[in-house]
Amino acid sequence: MTNQNQDLFTFIEKSPTAFHAAANIAARLSSAGFTQLYEEEEWHLKEGGFFVLRNDASIIAFRINSSAQGFNVIASHTDSPAFKLKTNPSLSSGSVYTKLNTEKYGGMIYSSWFDRPLSIAGRIIKETPEGIQSELIHIDQNLCMIPNVAIHMQREQNDNKKVNPQIDTLPLLSITGKQLDDIIDMKNVLSADLYVYNRDKGFLFGADQELIGAPRLDDLQCVFGTLQGFIDAAPSASMPLFCAFDSEEIGSATRQGADSTFLTDVLKRICLSMKISEEQALRMYANSFILSADNAHAIHPNHPELHDKGNYPVMNGGIVIKHNAAMNYTSDSLSSAIVQKICSLAGVPYQHFSFRSDQRSSHTLGPLAVTHLSIPAADIGLAQLAMHSALETAGALDTAYLAQLAKQFYNVSFRVVKDKSLHIQC
Repeated sequence: MTNQNQDLFTFIEKSPTAFHAAANIAARLSSAGFTQLYEEEEWHLKEGGFFVLRNDASIIAFRINSSAQGFNVIASHTDSPAFKLKTNPSLSSGSVYTKLNTEKYGGMIYSSWFDRPLSIAGRIIKETPEGIQSELIHIDQNLCMIPNVAIHMQREQNDNKKVNPQIDTLPLLSITGKQLDDIIDMKNVLSADLYVYNRDKGFLFGADQELIGAPRLDDLQCVFGTLQGFIDAAPSASMPLFCAFDSEEIGSATRQGADSTFLTDVLKRICLSMKISEEQALRMYANSFILSADNAHAIHPNHPELHDKGNYPVMNGGIVIKHNAAMNYTSDSLSSAIVQKICSLAGVPYQHFSFRSDQRSSHTLGPLAVTHLSIPAADIGLAQLAMHSALETAGALDTAYLAQLAKQFYNVSFRVVKDKSLHIQC
C-alpha cells in the first residue's frame, strides 16, 4: 500500500499541469505496450491497445476486441484549479519587485496558496522550421511565492477578509529585476499556456499513517487509480476505454473537455475501422456503461454540520457513489446498483454521498459526457478533505480500492436481455 501511494505521489509530482498529466499517462501506456494514434491520420485498428491525445491535455486509451458487444468507459480529469499566467506575465511593483500577472483557473481556495513554494509549468507554442509545435515546460525549482500581508498591517486578516485575485494573489518572482523571459527561453515562442503550481510533495500522515496529503488529488488520484486498473485488467466481452479529460474545472466546454465530441469521435472511429455499422454501434451502446470518477467531499472533522446526515463519506471508506435529484451526478437507482455489484465482485467497500438539500450541488464529467452519448452511467469518487485547496487530504487506502474497482469494471460486461433485466457477466 505504501509503495502504491509513493507511486501516486510521483505521478502527481510529475503532473503539475493537465499537459504533463496527459504526457505521463501516455508514457505509462506506451510502457504497457499501447500504440499512439493521431487524429489527423487514418486508423487501421487490430487487436491490441491504443491511445490518442487531443490538444496535449486530454487522452483516451482503449483495447480492441473484435468480438466486443459493448464499451466499458471510465472518465476522470487531468486539470486542477491553479493560477494561469496572462499573455504579458511580468509586472513591476514598487522599486524592486517583479511579480507574475495571473488569473484564476477554476475555483480554488485562495488562502491555501499563500506562503508556499511555487513554480511554473505548462506548454509553449514555438515556430520551428518544421512548423508550429508545442513544447512542455516544467521549471523544477522553487521559483515564486505569494506572500501574505503581516498581521500587524492588516489586523482583519482573520475576520473573513476578502481576497482580490487581481491584487492579493500575484506571485513574487524576483527582487533583482529578472523577468520571466530571463528564466524561460521565449525565443521563437508565439504563445503559451503556463500555470503556477504548488511544489509541495505528497506525504503520508496520521497516527497510523492512514492519510495522504498532496496537491491535485482532485482529480489525479482518480486518474492514477483508474489508469492502473485499466492497464492491469484482463480481457472481457466488452471493449475497455480509459478517458482523462481536460477543462473539468472550468466547465468542460472546450474541444478536449468532457462536453466535447472527443469520446464520441473516438468511438465512431473505432466502429468505422472495425466495420461496425451504425445499427450495431447503437446496440453496443445499450450494452455499455460509463463511470465518471471525480473525488467527493469527506465529512469534515471541524464542520460535520456542512454534510447531510447519513449521506456523507469517510476517508478510507472506499468508493463513493454520488447522488443528486437534479442529476448533476448521473447515478440513478439502476446505475448505483451496478456500481455496488461491481464493488462486491472486486471486494472493495462503497459508500454514498449527497449534498445537503440547502446546498448547491457541484457538477462533474458524467452528465456532460452522456449528453453526447446515451449510455448508462454513474458518478463515483474517493473521499477527500479541502477539495480545491493547494494541498488536499485523502485516505491512504482508497487509491488501491479504486484501482481494484476499475480492474473489476473492465473485467465484466453488461447485457440487457429481452426481459429488460441487466446481466453483469464476468
